[in-house]
Amino acid sequence: MRWEDVLYSQGFGTRRACRALILGDAVAAGTDRHAVVDPDAPVPPDQCVPGMPFWVNGVCWPYQPRAYLMLHKPAGYECSRRPSAWPSVHTLLPAPLRQRPGRAADGVQAIGRLDQDTTGLLLLSDDGPFIHRLTSPRHHVPKVYAVTCRHPVDEAQIQCLRAGVVLHDDPRPVTPAAVERIDARRLHLTLTEGRYHQVKRMVAAVGNRVEVLHRTAIGPVALPADLAPGQWRWLSDSEVTALRASAAGGTGR
Repeated sequence: MRWEDVLYSQGFGTRRACRALILGDAVAAGTDRHAVVDPDAPVPPDQCVPGMPFWVNGVCWPYQPRAYLMLHKPAGYECSRRPSAWPSVHTLLPAPLRQRPGRAADGVQAIGRLDQDTTGLLLLSDDGPFIHRLTSPRHHVPKVYAVTCRHPVDEAQIQCLRAGVVLHDDPRPVTPAAVERIDARRLHLTLTEGRYHQVKRMVAAVGNRVEVLHRTAIGPVALPADLAPGQWRWLSDSEVTALRASAAGGTGR
């Protein structure tokens, strides 16, 4: 690829804007951070592999053919690119991640959604098949939620959740993959399907109410303790591989 193509593929604007960055001495590459001055110059093979860094206006970026991210979603944000009442989680990401060119839509997309008042682990990507596998109900990728209830949770409510509850829009019982009581008012719920307000509706169905909802893990990937609300990071290769395996393992269930 040419340097103009690299910048364009990584979300640094139109091709004209990418050329202007290079011609304006804003781009550097290599271990010596030498200036990239020719938009049409071919990129050396050792500088066009996943993870290899380049710099734009002094900020280091790893070259990534596809973007795989995690974000610690804070409360007060919607997962939609076109939010209705609250700011979008996409505003927490730098512009290149929001502008990466793609077939369906530009930028990374949230893999599933969390309500505006729900916090925790959110994955994002611009890899369509990867997004589909993690969100398809056929693949049963487990998601773990830390739930704080308004009232103490008694044993009868725990048993009702484990047995499965019926929601008003579906006669089939909805059963979590696991229920763990942490203390009088806190639970860990593991779900393998995603329905509208599912955790809140399940807890309401057994006679309680969710006060705080926080997603702690998706498949084998857990939210790191050192990733603060509103912060994001790239997923590691091993995390992406583990997520793919988790989705593949659920096929056909």
